Amino acid sequence: MNSDISSADNLQVLFEDNHLIIINKRVGDIVQGDKTGDKPLSEITKDYIAKKYNKPGKVFLGVVHRLDRPTSGAVIFAKTSKALTRLNKMLVNKKIDKTYWAIVDGKITEAQTLIHYLKKNPKNNKATVYSTETEGAKRAVLHFTILKHFDRYTLIEIDLETGRHHQIRSQLANIGHPIKGDVKYGFKRPNKNAGINLHARKIAFTHPVSQEQIEVFAPTPAEDPLWNA
Repeated sequence: MNSDISSADNLQVLFEDNHLIIINKRVGDIVQGDKTGDKPLSEITKDYIAKKYNKPGKVFLGVVHRLDRPTSGAVIFAKTSKALTRLNKMLVNKKIDKTYWAIVDGKITEAQTLIHYLKKNPKNNKATVYSTETEGAKRAVLHFTILKHFDRYTLIEIDLETGRHHQIRSQLANIGHPIKGDVKYGFKRPNKNAGINLHARKIAFTHPVSQEQIEVFAPTPAEDPLWNA
C-alpha cells in the first residue's frame, strides 16, 4: 500500500460523536469505491470504528459528500441513518459551509467572485467552462480572498456558493491560475505525491441531531513544504 494512503491506524479524526465522524482526508485517498478497486476512505473509517468500539457486526457509515482523490481535507461521514438523512438534506439546502485553501500558479492581486457555467465530460472526467449560459451546463459560483503570496504562487481561501464537478479546479484554471500540481487543468508538472494543492480547510454546520454549532479545521498536509510555508 502507498504510504500516503490512509489506514485505520493512521486516520486523522477531526471530530467524532455517536452520529458523525469528520476525517482529514489525505492526498490519494478515494472517499467512495470506484473502478480502481482501491480501498476507499469510507471502508477504512468503518475499520477504525469497528476496532475502536470492538464492534463484531457490520458497521454503518454513510457518505455525505466527496473530495477529489488528489485533494486533501475535511470529509464528513454519518454514523447513523438519521444523521445521514439530515446531513444530505442540509447539503442540498446549502446548510453546510465549506472553506477551501488552494495554492495557485501566478500572482493574484485581489479578491474575486467567479461565475461560470460548467459541463461535465464523463469521457475524460473534466469540466468544460463556459462564460455564458450553455445547454447542459450548470451555473457555478465561488468567491475567493488572498491569504499569502509566494515567489511563483498565491495562496487563496475559497468559499463555494455552488458545488459542481471539479468546480474550483476548472474555474481557477479558466482565469489563468491553475492549482499547483493539477496537470488535468493546465498546471505544467505534477506534484511528487500526484496530488494537487487544494485542501478542504474548514467545515461549519449545525449538528443534525444535537443542534450544536460544529466548526472543524483540517490541518494542511504536513509532508508538503509549500503548505508548511
